[in-house]
Amino acid sequence: MIPHLSERVLILAPHGRDAQFADAMLREAGFLTGICGTMNDLQAAVARGAGCALLTEESLHSADLHPLAAWLDAQQEWSDFPFILLTRKGGGIERNPAAQRFLDVLGNVNFLERPFHPTTLISLAQSALRGRRRQYEARSRLEELQRGAEKYRSLFNSIDAGFCIIDMVYGPDGNPVDYVFLETNPAFERQTGLASAVGRSIRGMVPEHEQKWFDIYAKVAENGGHHRFEEHAEAMGDIWYDVYAFKTGDPAGRQVAVLFNDISPRRKMEHVLRENEERLRRMNETLETRVIERTAELTRAQDALRQSQKLEAIGQLTGGVAHDFNNLLMAIMSSLTLLRRRVPDDPALHRLIDNALQGTERGAALTQRMLAFARRQDLSPERLDVEELVRNIAELIQRTVGPSWPLELRFPAEMPPVLADTNQLEMALVNLAVNARDAMPGGGTIQIVTERRDLPDREISGVQPGVYIGLSVVDTGHGMDPETLERATEPFFTTKGVGKGTGLGLSMIHGLARQLEGTFTLNSAQHKGTRATLWLPAAEEETPVESSSPWVRDSADGSGVGSLKVLAVDDDGLILLNTSALLEDLGHTVLEASSGAEALELMDQFPDIDLLITDQAMPGMTGVQLVERITETRPGLPIVLATGYGELPPGFEEKIIKLNKPFSQALLKDTIEQAFKRAAAQLAAS
Repeated sequence: MIPHLSERVLILAPHGRDAQFADAMLREAGFLTGICGTMNDLQAAVARGAGCALLTEESLHSADLHPLAAWLDAQQEWSDFPFILLTRKGGGIERNPAAQRFLDVLGNVNFLERPFHPTTLISLAQSALRGRRRQYEARSRLEELQRGAEKYRSLFNSIDAGFCIIDMVYGPDGNPVDYVFLETNPAFERQTGLASAVGRSIRGMVPEHEQKWFDIYAKVAENGGHHRFEEHAEAMGDIWYDVYAFKTGDPAGRQVAVLFNDISPRRKMEHVLRENEERLRRMNETLETRVIERTAELTRAQDALRQSQKLEAIGQLTGGVAHDFNNLLMAIMSSLTLLRRRVPDDPALHRLIDNALQGTERGAALTQRMLAFARRQDLSPERLDVEELVRNIAELIQRTVGPSWPLELRFPAEMPPVLADTNQLEMALVNLAVNARDAMPGGGTIQIVTERRDLPDREISGVQPGVYIGLSVVDTGHGMDPETLERATEPFFTTKGVGKGTGLGLSMIHGLARQLEGTFTLNSAQHKGTRATLWLPAAEEETPVESSSPWVRDSADGSGVGSLKVLAVDDDGLILLNTSALLEDLGHTVLEASSGAEALELMDQFPDIDLLITDQAMPGMTGVQLVERITETRPGLPIVLATGYGELPPGFEEKIIKLNKPFSQALLKDTIEQAFKRAAAQLAAS
């Protein structure tokens, strides 16, 4: 036998691709393998050396098994070459008595029914090789026994497998009824739990020991030879044993040597594997249904993702358009303001200019809606009592919708406050009330309802867990069909007639809710009405009043700040020109820069600059970056950031006064005064 081949797994599966599949699985698990083309090849390979052999049932049907049987019969006593036989479904020995022929020929064979789990094959191969290794160990030890009694004792005491020599006991009728232990090795007690067994009978130690054990050992004692089997010893403690028994001592005697191992863990694992295979089979039976359901779920998720991406793209586009529109309105508003002061005192001209200014104000309101949808408008969140806010604005809403649509207010007791922007929330409430009125052209009651709710729940998701206050506007109008309801919050989508709606109302409210870390829901059915609800998180007990622009307010005393040297920065030449004109009209000296880099150069050239007014969105260097650079060298310089964007870095507003575009000359004047008052206060505090 060649040593390096003694543990390889030989494979005989001449039909189909069974050999290649088995070879791949075993090699992947770390086994040394060899594929045999015929039974003669297998017999020759076994003679050279092998740990076990994997055969298919088909390979044995037409093969001459006599040479192999002769080789197996000629094995030495220590050897019981293991086989793994792959049978067809239903081909196990329990259900296929014809398999008994293979068992009789091969002897040490494990049947593996196809189809099988790869893990089962690997487990059987490992078990077979472990058994073969133990046979090699037994061979070595037995060879030593032949060289001397001391070597025999060393074998007896060192092997991990349990070993004993028993003497069979027969009853008056000649049937085996017991056996007595003549010798045991140290591993015997570990494998059986029986101590001091030598000289004692198994019936005396385990009275309920099963009769099948006596029958098996008696057959070996009477017929000679050897017998390999796996059997369950329930009376010994519910243990499964892998047993190799052979006749020993006087040929005319009744002594049997038994080599055995506890294989309970392996049998339990095989049982679990069989259960898993059965469970997998049952799962496969419902696989098609589950695939359909999973595909439907995936389709819905993909649709939701595409809708989210579309809205995100539209939001980015809308925010950019609103910013550019603000710049245009700024140019128009400032030009009209200066023009009004320079034209003759003609009421007709002044009326036309005032109309144009009102148009710019309406345009500014529209850009606020667009920025709200894009979640870029400037919010001033504060703790609000929702009930108080609704009652204060109810009269305005009633005048807006008209007498044919009476308001009904419903508030539960003990409603916690929310953190929100008063003006934006009032605008949203008025917008929803107008929508409710338009849904009931013949008149009807408009309900404004508040409720407290723990979210998220089965109906509302996409928000952080917590307590939320729902502010609902409910009508009993014509309602919306599912298609309209699905698109209701899309920007520029409207069901109103031409010129009667921008399509930004609901999208603005949705953007406002998301920016306030809440959400907006619409529930509607045709001919039953609509319920539109703003869900806002309840304010915590110690939530401080925050404001994104705390220093922009009316001038306290109306006093001026004198003539200043002002650096104005904006990449839009039209805005820069008009801003400078407004400042000069207020009596200030203006230096102009069209970029952040140019502004830094002017700051170095003119250390006597009193005030910086800068835009935010500029190429190369944003207003925020410019302010950071300037405050490093001029920390006390009053700075005004003129922008239509609401998003600034955390803590940045402590360095600047924010001025929302478009702005009037009066608001510009007040903001400059506030910037100087704040700078003076900071200087005094330091």
